Amino acid sequence: MTEKIKEIIQNRDIVIPRLLFMNYKALELTEQELILIIYILNTSEIFNPKQISNDLNITLNNVMELMEDLTSKGIIKLELKKIGNIRNEYINLDGLYEKLTFKILNKEEPEKQSNIYSIFEEEFGRPISAMEVEIISAWIENGTSEETIKLALKEATYNGVTNLRYIDRIISEWSKKGIKTQEDVEKSRMNFRQKKEAKPKNDILNYDWLNDK
Repeated sequence: MTEKIKEIIQNRDIVIPRLLFMNYKALELTEQELILIIYILNTSEIFNPKQISNDLNITLNNVMELMEDLTSKGIIKLELKKIGNIRNEYINLDGLYEKLTFKILNKEEPEKQSNIYSIFEEEFGRPISAMEVEIISAWIENGTSEETIKLALKEATYNGVTNLRYIDRIISEWSKKGIKTQEDVEKSRMNFRQKKEAKPKNDILNYDWLNDK
């Protein structure tokens, strides 16, 4: 099973960027390291630091530092190979494939993330953009539970809004009020209704209509 998944990952280029994009933070990769890996996947496996430096518009020292970091993380490995009479350093990506394979088989964190993104796509009726993925990821990284995110999404779509900025404002307001569950949402609504019903009717004469939001 493991070998089969690994083979699929290695042979289907379209899958690799998606898997990397969804899991690069879980693999503790920086954005620069991610870009370098995608570059390697789409070019020759021969290690040519000068070419990488020119193509990615980064310094040679930066290339070497990124390669060293990726090696220390077990993502890549440099191997000296002789093909014919020519010796070259080749970039071995087996470490990357093995880690991605593990992420597929160990379905805890990736499955949760992929599920929340799928829910947004289903509610919006379209694929979400890379920027939207980053915003949702930021919510999760900042400690917002998936339950709260789903509730905020539900609240937004109920109001006919499919905009992450609107959802972000909901999450921000809920965070200030300590709202985290469906029960908390219902309590907040009930308190709002009770305050509204308890307000004297003659107060409407003094209502500040210009500042009504």
